[in-house]
Amino acid sequence: MTRTFIDDLSRLLDQANDPMVDIRHDLHAHPELAFEEHRTTRVVRDRLIALGWQLSPCPTDTGAVAVMRGAKPGKRVMVRADIDGLPVLEESLLSYVSLNEGVMHACGHDVHTAALLGVADLLAQRREDLAGEYTLLFQPAEEGLGGARAMIDGGVLKDHPVDVIIGAHVTSLAPVGFVATRPGILMSEARALAVQIKGQGGHGAMATVEGNVVLALSHLAPRLGEIVTGLNYEGTNCACSAGVIHAGTANNVVPRHALLRGTLRTFTPEQQLEAFRRLETLLHEVESTFGVECSLQLGEGTPAVNNNPEVAKRILASAAQVVGGANVMELPPASPSDDVSEFLNRVPGCYMFIGGAMPDGSSGMHHSPDFSVDDAACRAVAGMLAASAVDLAQL
Repeated sequence: MTRTFIDDLSRLLDQANDPMVDIRHDLHAHPELAFEEHRTTRVVRDRLIALGWQLSPCPTDTGAVAVMRGAKPGKRVMVRADIDGLPVLEESLLSYVSLNEGVMHACGHDVHTAALLGVADLLAQRREDLAGEYTLLFQPAEEGLGGARAMIDGGVLKDHPVDVIIGAHVTSLAPVGFVATRPGILMSEARALAVQIKGQGGHGAMATVEGNVVLALSHLAPRLGEIVTGLNYEGTNCACSAGVIHAGTANNVVPRHALLRGTLRTFTPEQQLEAFRRLETLLHEVESTFGVECSLQLGEGTPAVNNNPEVAKRILASAAQVVGGANVMELPPASPSDDVSEFLNRVPGCYMFIGGAMPDGSSGMHHSPDFSVDDAACRAVAGMLAASAVDLAQL
């Protein structure tokens, strides 16, 4: 009886695991910000070449695209991973702690990148037995919500037309080996926003409420959550929060300008319109109360992550084979966002969450200075993506 890819997956992962973990440690120690991932790109491209993959021109300065054709006819599958870090100062005792001060892989993109290189290894080991064509996409700048659009605008889907796209995000909130996704909307749409506040300023000894941008900013920031009160999608609440607030240069000077930057996360266009309407009302209230001027600017955004129902069904079936049905879950929508949505809006596909929590409970929250996930997550992500890709490539 001919052995299937799933039959051999554990053995193949055994062979791929150590190089994959070594790469994960190296990338974690050398994180790079959006569109600055030059060292990461070199590591990725060198490994792909070593594994026998054909590199294709990449439409962005950082990132990589590689293609391998199986020996049998089949569908064209793209597997995507993001490669950038975050401007976070790591607080960790890991032996592979970030060496780039103020930059950290605080969301697991080091695992995503290493795992996709692991997929490259797994598929290369079985190339002569595989059907279809596989495109591996290493995307820059997910955290800035601009990388996917840059690659698409650069023609990556025109140069590499595919039938299906898949990807995965490691999560510190679930144990290693846990797989979760859902048909339809999986993650929220996100929009960056900035509020500029202008007032009269003056001497700290004579400060009043009128024209005081510091007081206005202090009033606005904690009330952002009010603009999404009651807005939810299938039980998951929308969110709006500040990530940057800035005002002043001296302790005895009330400044004339203040700045708030944050994000709005909703699930439908109607919710986004309602949230912006409420935000405008809140800004008018701040202006009236503090005698200041507020101006709203909208930044980068990304649509909701919307999984194709048929592809999601196949992913869940593959997951049951790889990790066992007891470790597979259809979950409610999640309030974080991911610009993999740009690809899923153009090609049928599915995104999934894969557990990676540290066994001692020390993982920390995503985007926090103490975030970490288990090395075993690399094996889990690589195995799940490879098994799903091979299944989806079948005619």
